[in-house]
Parts: sequence; structure tokens; C-alpha cells
Amino acid sequence: MRTAQKQEVLEFIKSMNGAHGEIREILKQKDVASARNMLAECQEFAIELGNVIEKFEGEDCPVIPHIETYCETLYCLYEGLDEGVNETGVYRQLEKGLLKVENSVKSQITIRKEVVFFPYKASMWDSLESVYLAAKEDPDCDVYCVPIPYYDLNADGSLGQMHYEGRREYPEYVEIIDWTAYKVEERRPDIIYIHNPYDDCNLVTRIHPDFYAKRLKQYTDLLVYIPYFIAVNDQVEEHFCTLPGILYADRVIVQSVEVRETYIQEFRKFERENNCRGRFGDPKEKILALGSPKIDRAAGARREQVKIPEEWAQVIRKADGSERKVVFYNTTIESLLKIENKALDKIEDTIRLFEGMQDVALLWRPHPLLESTMKSMRPALLGRYRAIVDRYRAEKKGIFDDTADLERAIAITDAYYGDMSSVVELYKSTGKPVMIQNYQILYQNGKGNR
Repeated sequence: MRTAQKQEVLEFIKSMNGAHGEIREILKQKDVASARNMLAECQEFAIELGNVIEKFEGEDCPVIPHIETYCETLYCLYEGLDEGVNETGVYRQLEKGLLKVENSVKSQITIRKEVVFFPYKASMWDSLESVYLAAKEDPDCDVYCVPIPYYDLNADGSLGQMHYEGRREYPEYVEIIDWTAYKVEERRPDIIYIHNPYDDCNLVTRIHPDFYAKRLKQYTDLLVYIPYFIAVNDQVEEHFCTLPGILYADRVIVQSVEVRETYIQEFRKFERENNCRGRFGDPKEKILALGSPKIDRAAGARREQVKIPEEWAQVIRKADGSERKVVFYNTTIESLLKIENKALDKIEDTIRLFEGMQDVALLWRPHPLLESTMKSMRPALLGRYRAIVDRYRAEKKGIFDDTADLERAIAITDAYYGDMSSVVELYKSTGKPVMIQNYQILYQNGKGNR
């Protein structure tokens, strides 16, 4: 049973104590009929109390026998009431029986915490995973992972196609609960973890409104936001520091002291500009530099620890049975939005370059929201981009990774090439080499040209 539920039970018992006092006063007035009615109501309340406790603790809960004994006392008093009854004696019997129930609730019902994680994209699960696994190891915690749906945004800002990444997209050891089955307003979990801070502020995708930070805050004692991204070189963009997830969270977990200082600085600036100092809590208390679960996971990634799909293995494996080196090629949203077709030129050129290599294979992993972004913000580029992807996949000379498992891509590759992004910070934690691509250079037949 959770803290709030146990407190509700104790409040229920307290109200029954009040009913005992009313019964005593009624009996002083010799109103036996009214006293019987109240005893019958106490019986109904006691049965309801037993049902509530059984729901959370099971039929074997040690409180149940005390409730049954209390109900027997109520029945006996009901049957034995007459005008000459001693009201003080009745009161003491009722109080004695209910006190045993109350003491049993306090001493024999253990408090458990309910912790729920609301990820929206499986590819970003690594930002929450190590916290989830730690919570699962706590014997006093009931832990749930509830992936939530999200929508593409149309060019006019309206909601487009809904996506739900559920059971199949997450590791097998993560116990998934369907989002329609978990009613946060009813369960009121002790702790909620989120990694999407935007609510209705994102221009590309939007999570289901039922899971906005502003709403979740109403139904939990502790709302915790952990960023889905890594701040490159500990530099975080200003707008990330005052999104709804940061404002409404009780705790914000960031990767370093430097990043924390930026969040606090921007938070204070937001308070001044909006005249709302203190409304969203004290940033020095809520923003904590405890590291990033993403780095925890990436740093330990090893090729021998992951399962490589056979289609990928065929690309990596050479005719003599030896393996090619694999380069992680990462393309971001930012570069496409800024230089558009020039970014696509670079992608095509990179693919051609690696297709000509015998000892090196390319693993291309575009940003998970790249295509959604084009639909919403650069629809004119979408056809060309899809043509590049389709051709690359059909030729099977490289690996196209659109799965949710970033850790696997990091584990099986030997070097990083591509855009500057949070993935660079993760990759650097492995100690493997990193090279940032230059869009001013295209390679034709192995020769660099500007």
C-alpha cells in the first residue's frame, strides 16, 4: 500500500471514531432506533474498509481478522441494544475493536512507493534506463514503464499521425504497461519520470496532452525530468532551460555542474521577464547535477554484448569470414533545416564514398525525428530524402539503423562520423575516435572537392 492510500485508510478509521461518539450521545438520549441505524452504517463502512485493504494488500492481510472481529462487535451490540444499555460501555467496546484495527494498519501494512516512467520514443529510453533499473531493484518500489503516444505535427501546426512505440520497441527486460490501462489520475504515483519537456511547445512532434508535465504535476508527489539529450561540451541552448517540463518538475537531473549553472541562470532570467519568481520553485533546489543515464549506458556498450541482426552481419562480414570496421554515420535535424539540399548532397556523397571501401562499412543512423521534421517543416525535401533512404536500403551495401537501440549502434561501430550532436558526447565516452563532417567538402571518386 502506498503512503496516500494508507493515509486514506487511517482517515476512514478516524471518521468511524467520530461515529462512535455520535452513537454514545444518541444513546444518552435513549434513541435506540437511531443508534441501531448508526451501528448498521458502521458495519457497512467496516466492510468497505476491508474491501479497500484487500484490494491493495490481498485477503491474507493481517488487518482483515481485526476488521472481522470489529464487525462481530457491531452486530452483537446491534442485537443487544435496549433502552437501559450503558452508552459508555457500548462506546468503549466500539473503540477497543476499532483501535485494534487502527494499530494493525499502522504496524502491519508496509508502505510501498509507486514509480512510473513515461517515455515517448523508445530510441530515447536510454535517458531513463539506468534509473528504471535501479528502481526495479528496490524491494519497496512498484515500478511501471508506460510508453505514451505522440503525434507528428502538420505544416499548419495541427496534430497529424499518432505514433505509439510499445512492447516491441523496448528491451525485453522492460515491463511495459499499455498507456490506456494506466490511469495516472487514479493511481497517483509517488514519483513520475519524464524525458519530454515540451508539452505543447514542440514544432515537430507533440505528446498526448494527457501526459503534459503541467497535468502530471497534479497527480504525483514528485515529478522528475531527465533530458533526452546530452549537452555538447556542457553547453545547453537557452530555450531548453525553461520549457514546461523544467518549470513544472520538482526535480531536474542534468549531466554536469556547468549545465546546472546554465539552467539556473536561464530559469532566473525567465522569472524576471515573466514576473513569476517562486511560482515554479527554487531552481537551486530543483535542478541537480547527478550525471546522465545516457552516458552510463553508452560508456559500457560492447559489440559482444549485443545481438546483431543477420542483415547487418552480412554487411559487416567479408568473404573470407573476417569483419569490416564499421563507421557510425549520424545525421541531424539541425543541419537539414539550415542547409536543406546541401545536407542531402552530403549524405549521398558519404554513402557513395563508403560503398567503394572494401574494409569499412557504413552504419547510417539518422535522427529519429528527421523524417517527421521534414513532413512538418521542409516537406519539399521529403521525396528526395526518401529516395536516398530507399536506394541505400535496397543496395544493402551499408546498414540503415532506424531502430530504437542507440546503444547497439554505438557498441558495434568502431568510429563516429557525422554531425555535431549529443551522440558525439555519448560516443566520446567509449574512447573510440570521432570525426565531424564538413558540408563544404564533397568527395568525388575519392578526391575532396569544395
